[in-house]
Amino acid sequence: MSEENKHRATAAAILPLVGGAANVTSVAHCMTRLRLGLRDRSLVQEEALTALPAVMGVVEDDTYQIVLGPGAVARVTPEFEALVAAERAGAPEEPAAPAAPAGGSDPVTAEELAAQGAALRAERKARNATPFKLFLRRIANIFVPLIPALIGCGIIAGLNGLLVNLGRLPGLTPALAAIASGFMALIAVFVGYNTAKEFGGTPILGGAVASIIVYAKVADVEAFGQHLSPGQGGVLGALAAACLGVYVEKRCRRWVPESVDVLVTPTVTVLVSGLATLFGLMFLAGEVSSWIGDAADWLLAHGGAGAGLLLGGLFLPLVMLGLHQALIPIHTTLIEGAGFTVLLPILAMAGAGQVGAALAIYLRLPRNTSIRTTIKSALWPGFLGVGEPLIYGVSLPLGRPFVTACAGGAFGGAFVGLFNQLGTDVGSTAIGPSGWALFPLLDGNHGLAQTIAVYAAGLLVGYVGGFVATYWFGFTKTMLAELNVAPDAPAPASPAPVATEERVTEKV
Repeated sequence: MSEENKHRATAAAILPLVGGAANVTSVAHCMTRLRLGLRDRSLVQEEALTALPAVMGVVEDDTYQIVLGPGAVARVTPEFEALVAAERAGAPEEPAAPAAPAGGSDPVTAEELAAQGAALRAERKARNATPFKLFLRRIANIFVPLIPALIGCGIIAGLNGLLVNLGRLPGLTPALAAIASGFMALIAVFVGYNTAKEFGGTPILGGAVASIIVYAKVADVEAFGQHLSPGQGGVLGALAAACLGVYVEKRCRRWVPESVDVLVTPTVTVLVSGLATLFGLMFLAGEVSSWIGDAADWLLAHGGAGAGLLLGGLFLPLVMLGLHQALIPIHTTLIEGAGFTVLLPILAMAGAGQVGAALAIYLRLPRNTSIRTTIKSALWPGFLGVGEPLIYGVSLPLGRPFVTACAGGAFGGAFVGLFNQLGTDVGSTAIGPSGWALFPLLDGNHGLAQTIAVYAAGLLVGYVGGFVATYWFGFTKTMLAELNVAPDAPAPASPAPVATEERVTEKV
Protein backbone atom coordinates (compact mmCIF):
# COMPACT_ATOMS: atom_id res chain seq x y z
CA MET A 1 0.00 0.00 0.00
CA SER A 2 1.34 3.42 -0.94
CA GLU A 3 1.95 6.05 1.74
CA GLU A 4 -0.98 8.14 0.49
CA ASN A 5 -3.35 5.17 0.54
CA LYS A 6 -2.12 4.18 4.00
CA HIS A 7 -2.91 7.59 5.46
CA ARG A 8 -6.28 7.68 3.70
CA ALA A 9 -7.08 4.24 5.14
CA THR A 10 -6.14 5.46 8.61
CA ALA A 11 -8.45 8.46 8.26
CA ALA A 12 -11.24 6.25 6.94
CA ALA A 13 -10.86 3.89 9.90
CA ILE A 14 -10.90 6.73 12.44
CA LEU A 15 -13.95 8.62 11.14
CA PRO A 16 -16.71 6.10 11.96
CA LEU A 17 -15.14 5.40 15.35
CA VAL A 18 -15.57 9.05 16.41
CA GLY A 19 -19.23 9.12 15.41
CA GLY A 20 -18.95 10.00 11.73
CA ALA A 21 -18.81 13.39 10.02
CA ALA A 22 -22.05 14.53 11.66
CA ASN A 23 -20.34 14.32 15.05
CA VAL A 24 -17.24 16.30 14.00
CA THR A 25 -17.34 20.07 14.56
CA SER A 26 -13.68 20.96 13.99
CA VAL A 27 -10.47 19.34 12.73
CA ALA A 28 -6.92 20.47 13.51
CA HIS A 29 -3.58 18.93 14.38
CA CYS A 30 -0.44 19.72 16.35
CA MET A 31 2.93 17.97 16.25
CA THR A 32 1.63 14.51 17.14
CA ARG A 33 -2.14 14.64 17.62
CA LEU A 34 -5.26 14.88 15.47
CA ARG A 35 -7.46 17.29 17.44
CA LEU A 36 -11.20 16.90 16.90
CA GLY A 37 -14.11 18.94 18.16
CA LEU A 38 -16.95 16.46 18.77
CA ARG A 39 -20.64 17.11 19.42
CA ASP A 40 -21.18 13.98 21.48
CA ARG A 41 -18.18 12.14 22.93
CA SER A 42 -20.35 9.22 23.99
CA LEU A 43 -20.41 8.20 20.31
CA VAL A 44 -16.66 7.58 20.32
CA GLN A 45 -15.72 3.89 20.26
CA GLU A 46 -12.50 4.41 22.17
CA GLU A 47 -11.57 0.75 22.60
CA ALA A 48 -11.77 0.12 18.85
CA LEU A 49 -10.05 3.45 18.13
CA THR A 50 -7.01 2.73 20.29
CA ALA A 51 -6.78 -0.73 18.74
CA LEU A 52 -6.04 0.76 15.30
CA PRO A 53 -2.38 0.15 14.36
CA ALA A 54 -1.75 3.82 13.53
CA VAL A 55 -3.25 5.14 16.79
CA MET A 56 -0.77 5.47 19.66
CA GLY A 57 -3.33 6.67 22.18
CA VAL A 58 -6.02 9.25 22.87
CA VAL A 59 -6.14 12.31 25.13
CA GLU A 60 -9.36 13.99 26.23
CA ASP A 61 -9.09 17.74 26.67
CA ASP A 62 -11.01 20.68 25.26
CA THR A 63 -10.71 18.73 22.01
CA TYR A 64 -10.63 14.97 21.50
CA GLN A 65 -6.99 14.25 20.63
CA ILE A 66 -5.87 11.14 18.76
CA VAL A 67 -2.11 10.52 19.00
CA LEU A 68 -0.75 9.51 15.58
CA GLY A 69 2.87 10.61 15.97
CA PRO A 70 5.04 13.23 14.24
CA GLY A 71 4.86 13.19 10.45
CA ALA A 72 1.88 10.84 10.24
CA VAL A 73 -0.55 13.33 11.77
CA ALA A 74 0.24 15.98 9.16
CA ARG A 75 -0.61 13.48 6.40
CA VAL A 76 -3.68 11.90 7.96
CA THR A 77 -5.35 15.22 8.85
CA PRO A 78 -6.02 16.44 5.27
CA GLU A 79 -7.30 12.97 4.34
CA PHE A 80 -9.60 13.05 7.36
CA GLU A 81 -10.85 16.55 6.44
CA ALA A 82 -11.56 15.40 2.90
CA LEU A 83 -13.56 12.39 4.16
CA VAL A 84 -15.57 14.60 6.53
CA ALA A 85 -16.36 17.01 3.72
CA ALA A 86 -17.32 14.19 1.36
CA GLU A 87 -19.57 12.53 3.92
CA ARG A 88 -21.32 15.80 4.69
CA ALA A 89 -21.81 16.51 1.00
CA GLY A 90 -23.47 13.13 0.50
CA ALA A 91 -26.06 11.41 2.62
CA PRO A 92 -24.15 10.10 5.59
CA GLU A 93 -25.51 7.30 7.66
CA GLU A 94 -26.40 7.79 11.30
CA PRO A 95 -23.31 7.76 13.50
CA ALA A 96 -22.59 4.31 14.79
CA ALA A 97 -23.44 3.69 18.41
CA PRO A 98 -20.50 2.98 20.64
CA ALA A 99 -19.64 -0.64 21.05
CA ALA A 100 -20.75 -2.23 24.27
CA PRO A 101 -17.84 -2.91 26.56
CA ALA A 102 -16.78 -6.50 26.46
CA GLY A 103 -16.84 -8.46 29.62
CA GLY A 104 -13.24 -8.82 30.75
CA SER A 105 -11.62 -11.59 32.59
CA ASP A 106 -10.60 -11.23 36.18
CA PRO A 107 -6.88 -10.50 35.59
CA VAL A 108 -6.04 -6.91 34.74
CA THR A 109 -5.44 -6.49 31.01
CA ALA A 110 -4.26 -3.66 28.79
CA GLU A 111 -7.89 -2.95 27.89
CA GLU A 112 -8.78 -2.46 31.54
CA LEU A 113 -5.75 -0.20 32.01
CA ALA A 114 -6.87 1.79 28.96
CA ALA A 115 -10.32 2.17 30.52
CA GLN A 116 -8.75 3.39 33.76
CA GLY A 117 -6.59 5.77 31.73
CA ALA A 118 -9.69 7.16 30.01
CA ALA A 119 -11.36 7.69 33.38
CA LEU A 120 -8.28 9.48 34.67
CA ARG A 121 -8.21 11.69 31.58
CA ALA A 122 -11.86 12.61 32.08
CA GLU A 123 -11.21 13.40 35.74
CA ARG A 124 -8.17 15.48 34.81
CA LYS A 125 -10.20 17.39 32.22
CA ALA A 126 -12.83 18.26 34.82
CA ARG A 127 -10.16 19.44 37.27
CA ASN A 128 -8.42 21.51 34.61
CA ALA A 129 -11.50 23.42 33.46
CA THR A 130 -10.68 26.40 35.68
CA PRO A 131 -10.54 29.96 34.31
CA PHE A 132 -6.78 30.20 34.86
CA LYS A 133 -6.03 26.90 33.13
CA LEU A 134 -8.42 27.71 30.29
CA PHE A 135 -6.53 30.98 29.86
CA LEU A 136 -3.22 29.11 29.74
CA ARG A 137 -4.70 26.79 27.12
CA ARG A 138 -5.60 29.81 24.97
CA ILE A 139 -2.06 31.13 25.31
CA ALA A 140 -0.77 27.73 24.21
CA ASN A 141 -3.08 27.83 21.19
CA ILE A 142 -1.25 30.97 20.06
CA PHE A 143 2.19 29.35 20.08
CA VAL A 144 1.50 25.72 19.10
CA PRO A 145 0.86 26.58 15.40
CA LEU A 146 4.34 28.15 15.29
CA ILE A 147 6.15 24.95 16.32
CA PRO A 148 6.64 23.47 12.80
CA ALA A 149 8.40 26.65 11.67
CA LEU A 150 10.49 26.73 14.84
CA ILE A 151 11.57 23.14 14.25
CA GLY A 152 12.39 23.62 10.57
CA CYS A 153 14.34 26.82 11.14
CA GLY A 154 16.03 25.33 14.21
CA ILE A 155 17.34 22.32 12.28
CA ILE A 156 18.60 24.58 9.47
CA ALA A 157 20.32 26.79 12.06
CA GLY A 158 22.01 23.72 13.55
CA LEU A 159 23.16 22.56 10.11
CA ASN A 160 24.48 26.03 9.34
CA GLY A 161 26.39 26.16 12.62
CA LEU A 162 27.95 22.78 11.90
CA LEU A 163 29.07 23.90 8.43
CA VAL A 164 30.51 27.15 9.82
CA ASN A 165 32.44 25.29 12.52
CA LEU A 166 33.83 22.86 9.94
CA GLY A 167 34.65 25.66 7.51
CA ARG A 168 32.61 23.97 4.76
CA LEU A 169 30.52 25.55 1.97
CA PRO A 170 31.26 29.20 2.83
CA GLY A 171 29.17 30.33 -0.13
CA LEU A 172 26.08 28.55 1.19
CA THR A 173 26.21 29.31 4.91
CA PRO A 174 25.07 32.97 4.63
CA ALA A 175 21.98 31.78 2.73
CA LEU A 176 21.28 29.13 5.35
CA ALA A 177 21.66 31.75 8.08
CA ALA A 178 19.09 33.96 6.35
CA ILE A 179 16.66 31.06 5.97
CA ALA A 180 17.07 30.01 9.60
CA SER A 181 16.78 33.55 10.99
CA GLY A 182 14.01 34.99 8.84
CA PHE A 183 11.16 33.45 10.79
CA MET A 184 12.61 34.37 14.17
CA ALA A 185 13.08 37.95 13.01
CA LEU A 186 9.34 38.19 12.29
CA ILE A 187 7.96 35.81 14.91
CA ALA A 188 6.32 38.73 16.73
CA VAL A 189 4.08 39.30 13.69
CA PHE A 190 2.87 35.70 13.71
CA VAL A 191 2.26 35.83 17.46
CA GLY A 192 0.20 38.99 17.03
CA TYR A 193 -1.82 37.40 14.22
CA ASN A 194 -2.57 34.25 16.23
CA THR A 195 -3.36 36.24 19.38
CA ALA A 196 -6.02 38.32 17.65
CA LYS A 197 -7.45 35.17 16.08
CA GLU A 198 -7.60 33.32 19.41
CA PHE A 199 -9.22 36.18 21.34
CA GLY A 200 -11.86 37.06 18.74
CA GLY A 201 -10.29 40.00 16.92
CA THR A 202 -9.31 40.51 13.30
CA PRO A 203 -6.09 38.49 12.86
CA ILE A 204 -4.46 40.83 10.34
CA LEU A 205 -4.93 43.79 12.70
CA GLY A 206 -3.19 41.82 15.45
CA GLY A 207 -0.31 41.14 13.06
CA ALA A 208 -0.20 44.81 12.01
CA VAL A 209 0.08 46.03 15.60
CA ALA A 210 2.72 43.42 16.46
CA SER A 211 4.77 44.26 13.36
CA ILE A 212 5.58 47.63 14.93
CA ILE A 213 7.88 45.81 17.35
CA VAL A 214 10.19 44.50 14.60
CA TYR A 215 10.17 47.66 12.44
CA ALA A 216 13.71 49.03 12.12
CA LYS A 217 12.73 52.69 12.57
CA VAL A 218 11.48 52.15 16.14
CA ALA A 219 15.09 52.95 17.02
CA ASP A 220 14.13 56.60 16.44
CA VAL A 221 11.44 56.45 19.14
CA GLU A 222 12.32 57.32 22.72
CA ALA A 223 10.41 55.85 25.67
CA PHE A 224 11.23 56.00 29.39
CA GLY A 225 14.32 58.04 28.64
CA GLN A 226 15.94 55.64 26.17
CA HIS A 227 15.68 54.76 22.51
CA LEU A 228 13.83 51.59 21.65
CA SER A 229 15.49 48.71 19.82
CA PRO A 230 13.88 46.75 16.96
CA GLY A 231 12.43 43.58 18.41
CA GLN A 232 12.46 44.89 21.98
CA GLY A 233 9.80 43.07 23.98
CA GLY A 234 9.71 40.20 21.51
CA VAL A 235 6.87 37.72 21.61
CA LEU A 236 5.63 38.94 24.99
CA GLY A 237 5.31 42.46 23.64
CA ALA A 238 3.52 41.16 20.55
CA LEU A 239 1.15 39.15 22.73
CA ALA A 240 0.31 42.16 24.88
CA ALA A 241 0.00 44.52 21.89
CA ALA A 242 -2.36 42.18 20.03
CA CYS A 243 -4.50 41.63 23.15
CA LEU A 244 -4.82 45.38 23.52
CA GLY A 245 -5.67 45.62 19.82
CA VAL A 246 -8.48 43.08 20.24
CA TYR A 247 -9.88 45.05 23.17
CA VAL A 248 -9.80 48.34 21.25
CA GLU A 249 -11.32 46.72 18.16
CA LYS A 250 -14.21 45.22 20.10
CA ARG A 251 -14.94 48.55 21.76
CA CYS A 252 -14.94 50.25 18.38
CA ARG A 253 -17.28 47.66 16.89
CA ARG A 254 -19.69 48.40 19.71
CA TRP A 255 -19.77 52.20 19.34
CA VAL A 256 -18.73 53.09 15.77
CA PRO A 257 -21.66 53.40 13.29
CA GLU A 258 -21.74 50.65 10.66
CA SER A 259 -21.53 53.18 7.84
CA VAL A 260 -17.99 54.22 8.83
CA ASP A 261 -16.90 51.08 10.67
CA VAL A 262 -14.68 49.85 7.84
CA LEU A 263 -12.70 53.11 7.98
CA VAL A 264 -12.73 54.04 11.64
CA THR A 265 -12.31 50.73 13.48
CA PRO A 266 -9.07 49.51 11.81
CA THR A 267 -7.56 53.01 12.03
CA VAL A 268 -8.35 53.52 15.70
CA THR A 269 -7.30 49.97 16.57
CA VAL A 270 -3.86 50.27 14.97
CA LEU A 271 -3.30 53.86 16.15
CA VAL A 272 -4.25 53.41 19.81
CA SER A 273 -2.61 50.00 20.17
CA GLY A 274 0.46 51.13 18.23
CA LEU A 275 1.04 54.18 20.43
CA ALA A 276 0.58 52.10 23.58
CA THR A 277 3.02 49.54 22.22
CA LEU A 278 5.69 52.11 21.38
CA PHE A 279 5.43 54.19 24.54
CA GLY A 280 4.81 51.45 27.08
CA LEU A 281 4.44 47.81 26.10
CA MET A 282 7.73 47.40 24.22
CA PHE A 283 9.76 48.70 27.14
CA LEU A 284 7.84 46.74 29.79
CA ALA A 285 7.83 43.51 27.80
CA GLY A 286 11.53 43.94 27.11
CA GLU A 287 12.20 44.16 30.83
CA VAL A 288 10.13 41.03 31.48
CA SER A 289 11.92 39.14 28.69
CA SER A 290 15.30 40.10 30.12
CA TRP A 291 14.17 39.01 33.56
CA ILE A 292 13.06 35.60 32.24
CA GLY A 293 16.43 35.03 30.57
CA ASP A 294 18.36 36.16 33.64
CA ALA A 295 16.17 34.03 35.93
CA ALA A 296 16.72 30.88 33.84
CA ASP A 297 20.48 31.50 33.77
CA TRP A 298 20.61 32.14 37.52
CA LEU A 299 18.45 29.11 38.34
CA LEU A 300 20.65 26.68 36.43
CA ALA A 301 23.94 28.37 37.35
CA HIS A 302 23.27 28.30 41.10
CA GLY A 303 21.02 25.29 41.55
CA GLY A 304 21.37 23.35 38.33
CA ALA A 305 21.16 19.81 39.74
CA GLY A 306 18.39 20.67 42.19
CA ALA A 307 16.46 22.68 39.60
CA GLY A 308 16.83 19.86 37.09
CA LEU A 309 15.65 17.33 39.68
CA LEU A 310 12.46 19.32 40.31
CA LEU A 311 11.79 20.20 36.67
CA GLY A 312 12.40 16.68 35.38
CA GLY A 313 10.44 15.05 38.17
CA LEU A 314 7.46 17.40 38.24
CA PHE A 315 6.96 18.01 34.53
CA LEU A 316 4.49 15.16 33.96
CA PRO A 317 2.38 16.14 36.99
CA LEU A 318 2.39 19.68 35.57
CA VAL A 319 1.10 18.25 32.31
CA MET A 320 -1.63 16.39 34.19
CA LEU A 321 -2.64 19.67 35.87
CA GLY A 322 -2.53 21.61 32.60
CA LEU A 323 0.09 24.02 33.95
CA HIS A 324 2.81 23.08 31.45
CA GLN A 325 1.25 25.42 28.90
CA ALA A 326 2.60 28.38 30.84
CA LEU A 327 6.10 27.27 29.81
CA ILE A 328 5.52 27.73 26.06
CA PRO A 329 5.91 31.55 26.02
CA ILE A 330 8.94 31.16 28.32
CA HIS A 331 10.58 28.69 25.92
CA THR A 332 9.88 31.00 22.98
CA THR A 333 11.27 34.02 24.83
CA LEU A 334 14.48 32.14 25.68
CA ILE A 335 14.90 30.99 22.06
CA GLU A 336 14.32 34.52 20.84
CA GLY A 337 16.90 35.94 23.25
CA ALA A 338 19.66 33.31 23.49
CA GLY A 339 18.97 31.22 20.40
CA PHE A 340 17.94 28.17 22.45
CA THR A 341 15.95 27.20 25.54
CA VAL A 342 17.88 25.45 28.30
CA LEU A 343 14.68 24.23 29.94
CA LEU A 344 13.39 21.86 27.25
CA PRO A 345 16.23 19.27 27.37
CA ILE A 346 15.72 19.02 31.14
CA LEU A 347 11.96 18.61 30.78
CA ALA A 348 12.52 15.97 28.09
CA MET A 349 14.02 13.73 30.77
CA ALA A 350 10.48 13.11 32.05
CA GLY A 351 9.81 11.05 28.92
CA ALA A 352 13.01 9.08 29.49
CA GLY A 353 11.75 8.10 32.92
CA GLN A 354 8.53 6.81 31.37
CA VAL A 355 10.48 4.65 28.91
CA GLY A 356 12.62 3.16 31.70
CA ALA A 357 9.53 2.48 33.79
CA ALA A 358 7.82 0.75 30.85
CA LEU A 359 10.82 -1.56 30.39
CA ALA A 360 10.68 -2.46 34.08
CA ILE A 361 6.94 -3.17 33.90
CA TYR A 362 7.57 -5.39 30.87
CA LEU A 363 10.05 -7.48 32.83
CA ARG A 364 8.06 -7.55 36.07
CA LEU A 365 4.90 -8.84 34.38
CA PRO A 366 6.14 -11.73 32.19
CA ARG A 367 2.77 -13.52 32.24
CA ASN A 368 0.53 -10.57 31.38
CA THR A 369 0.80 -10.69 27.60
CA SER A 370 -1.86 -8.02 27.17
CA ILE A 371 0.08 -5.29 29.02
CA ARG A 372 3.37 -6.44 27.48
CA THR A 373 1.86 -6.11 23.99
CA THR A 374 0.76 -2.56 24.78
CA ILE A 375 4.25 -1.69 26.00
CA LYS A 376 5.91 -3.17 22.90
CA SER A 377 3.69 -1.05 20.62
CA ALA A 378 4.14 2.14 22.64
CA LEU A 379 7.84 1.85 23.48
CA TRP A 380 9.34 3.10 20.21
CA PRO A 381 7.10 6.18 20.09
CA GLY A 382 8.23 6.75 23.69
CA PHE A 383 11.88 6.73 22.62
CA LEU A 384 10.96 9.39 20.02
CA GLY A 385 9.33 11.60 22.63
CA VAL A 386 5.67 10.62 22.12
CA GLY A 387 4.84 9.57 25.66
CA GLU A 388 1.02 9.59 25.79
CA PRO A 389 0.56 5.87 24.97
CA LEU A 390 2.89 4.84 27.79
CA ILE A 391 1.47 7.35 30.25
CA TYR A 392 -2.25 6.81 29.68
CA GLY A 393 -2.04 3.19 28.58
CA VAL A 394 0.39 1.80 31.17
CA SER A 395 2.01 3.80 33.97
CA LEU A 396 -0.71 6.25 35.07
CA PRO A 397 -3.50 3.65 35.45
CA LEU A 398 -1.15 1.46 37.48
CA GLY A 399 -0.41 4.32 39.89
CA ARG A 400 2.91 3.54 41.55
CA PRO A 401 4.84 3.06 38.27
CA PHE A 402 3.82 6.58 37.25
CA VAL A 403 5.46 7.96 40.40
CA THR A 404 8.62 5.91 39.89
CA ALA A 405 8.73 6.99 36.23
CA CYS A 406 8.69 10.60 37.44
CA ALA A 407 11.60 9.70 39.71
CA GLY A 408 13.55 8.54 36.65
CA GLY A 409 12.80 11.87 34.96
CA ALA A 410 14.06 13.64 38.07
CA PHE A 411 17.38 11.77 37.93
CA GLY A 412 17.85 12.61 34.25
CA GLY A 413 16.89 16.24 34.83
CA ALA A 414 19.36 16.51 37.71
CA PHE A 415 22.13 15.15 35.48
CA VAL A 416 21.54 17.68 32.68
CA GLY A 417 21.00 20.47 35.22
CA LEU A 418 24.31 19.65 36.88
CA PHE A 419 26.17 20.19 33.61
CA ASN A 420 24.36 23.50 33.16
CA GLN A 421 25.55 24.45 36.62
CA LEU A 422 29.11 23.49 35.66
CA GLY A 423 28.95 25.81 32.65
CA THR A 424 27.87 23.49 29.81
CA ASP A 425 24.56 24.82 28.53
CA VAL A 426 22.39 22.18 26.86
CA GLY A 427 19.60 23.83 24.90
CA SER A 428 17.10 23.33 22.11
CA THR A 429 16.57 25.73 19.22
CA ALA A 430 12.85 24.84 19.00
CA ILE A 431 10.02 23.44 21.10
CA GLY A 432 7.82 20.44 20.45
CA PRO A 433 10.07 17.39 19.93
CA SER A 434 11.46 15.36 22.79
CA GLY A 435 13.40 12.16 23.32
CA TRP A 436 15.55 11.10 20.38
CA ALA A 437 13.69 13.53 18.12
CA LEU A 438 15.35 16.42 19.96
CA PHE A 439 18.89 15.54 18.83
CA PRO A 440 18.76 17.57 15.55
CA LEU A 441 17.66 20.67 17.50
CA LEU A 442 20.30 20.66 20.22
CA ASP A 443 22.56 23.67 20.71
CA GLY A 444 24.78 24.97 23.49
CA ASN A 445 27.81 27.01 24.41
CA HIS A 446 30.51 24.31 24.19
CA GLY A 447 30.11 22.83 20.75
CA LEU A 448 27.58 20.45 19.29
CA ALA A 449 29.44 17.24 20.15
CA GLN A 450 29.60 18.00 23.86
CA THR A 451 25.98 19.16 23.91
CA ILE A 452 24.80 15.94 22.25
CA ALA A 453 26.92 13.84 24.61
CA VAL A 454 25.45 15.46 27.74
CA TYR A 455 21.89 15.16 26.46
CA ALA A 456 22.38 11.50 25.44
CA ALA A 457 23.89 10.71 28.84
CA GLY A 458 20.94 12.44 30.51
CA LEU A 459 18.51 10.25 28.56
CA LEU A 460 20.46 7.18 29.64
CA VAL A 461 20.30 8.29 33.28
CA GLY A 462 16.55 8.83 32.90
CA TYR A 463 16.07 5.38 31.35
CA VAL A 464 18.11 3.66 34.06
CA GLY A 465 16.57 5.71 36.88
CA GLY A 466 13.02 5.00 35.74
CA PHE A 467 13.82 1.33 35.27
CA VAL A 468 15.48 0.80 38.65
CA ALA A 469 12.90 2.82 40.59
CA THR A 470 10.00 0.98 38.94
CA TYR A 471 11.54 -2.49 39.09
CA TRP A 472 12.22 -2.29 42.82
CA PHE A 473 9.58 0.15 44.09
CA GLY A 474 6.86 0.25 41.42
CA PHE A 475 4.83 -2.73 42.61
CA THR A 476 3.47 -4.03 45.86
CA LYS A 477 3.09 -7.79 46.40
CA THR A 478 -0.66 -7.42 45.94
CA MET A 479 -0.21 -5.60 42.63
CA LEU A 480 2.16 -8.27 41.34
CA ALA A 481 -0.22 -11.05 42.36
CA GLU A 482 -3.05 -9.36 40.52
CA LEU A 483 -1.21 -8.13 37.45
CA ASN A 484 1.30 -10.89 36.71
CA VAL A 485 -1.37 -13.28 35.38
CA ALA A 486 -2.14 -14.35 31.82
CA PRO A 487 -5.32 -12.65 30.51
CA ASP A 488 -7.08 -16.00 30.08
CA ALA A 489 -6.04 -17.37 33.48
CA PRO A 490 -8.22 -17.24 36.60
CA ALA A 491 -7.44 -14.38 38.95
CA PRO A 492 -5.65 -15.20 42.20
CA ALA A 493 -7.73 -15.04 45.32
CA SER A 494 -7.00 -11.81 47.13
CA PRO A 495 -9.22 -9.45 49.11
CA ALA A 496 -10.57 -6.66 46.90
CA PRO A 497 -7.51 -6.33 44.65
CA VAL A 498 -9.11 -3.92 42.21
CA ALA A 499 -10.18 -1.60 44.99
CA THR A 500 -6.61 -1.69 46.28
CA GLU A 501 -5.30 -0.77 42.86
CA GLU A 502 -7.80 2.03 42.53
CA ARG A 503 -6.63 3.44 45.86
CA VAL A 504 -3.04 3.36 44.60
CA THR A 505 -4.09 5.14 41.44
CA GLU A 506 -5.92 7.85 43.34
CA LYS A 507 -2.76 8.72 45.25
CA VAL A 508 -0.99 9.87 42.05
